Amino acid sequence: MNTYSSRPVVLCLSGHDPSGGAGLQADIEALLAQGCHAAPAVTALTVQDSVNVQDFRVLDRAWVLAQAHAVIADLPVAAVKLGMLGSVEMVDTVLEIMQALPGVPLVCDPVLRAGGGGALGKDEVGYAMRERLLPLATIATPNLPEARILAELPNGSADECAEKLLPYVQHLLITGGHGDEAEVHNRLYSRDGSRHSFSCQRLPGSYHGSGCTLASTLAGRLALGEHLASAVESALAYTWRTLRDAEQLGHGQFIPRRLPLDFCS
Repeated sequence: MNTYSSRPVVLCLSGHDPSGGAGLQADIEALLAQGCHAAPAVTALTVQDSVNVQDFRVLDRAWVLAQAHAVIADLPVAAVKLGMLGSVEMVDTVLEIMQALPGVPLVCDPVLRAGGGGALGKDEVGYAMRERLLPLATIATPNLPEARILAELPNGSADECAEKLLPYVQHLLITGGHGDEAEVHNRLYSRDGSRHSFSCQRLPGSYHGSGCTLASTLAGRLALGEHLASAVESALAYTWRTLRDAEQLGHGQFIPRRLPLDFCS
């Protein structure tokens, strides 16, 4: 499937989480597990732990552009994964970066809330992503609370949010991990009307970095040349395993185990 002579490169435009549970570290670990190379460009710095986010600072636009263009000039980028952007200006920055990568798959994880509920950007950032970035994306991967923000439907169902968002994006994966049913239902919607539902057992506890893990894994599967529906299924299955084996390293949420402990042996 891979048309590149070496591991495919995935450019990750995401925030840094010092706890290592989410953000760029999640991207790097998940992509390593797919056999890909992560090229991490920092969009924002956060003050957070496994409990919640306390503060964040979006990097200067010029710094983010410089990071991305250094990667693009040197490495054959096979896919792009978007995580935390944090500001409307950063949305415009990503638009400029993507002009240099025509035809490259773009996976957009609209990070608007931390797992503990803290805001990682105002809702206006989500609206800017909807209007400007989703039309460029191959797929967006919001959870249901994020989909409701993007669709401006505070109590909308996954189907209702998808109907509102599909005019903006080609494919939409709305994850169901924030519910309380015995099974998690993850729903893939496509603009051509096709739908797929992927169910898995709900695991106990809450997890820090599950959305980052899913989106970066999906970007890796697309970079490897896997077709979209199959890539979604692969990414969901891998993410579930990382949550099944997650560890409560701190005082808050469980952190996914994205790499085996004997990875370097």
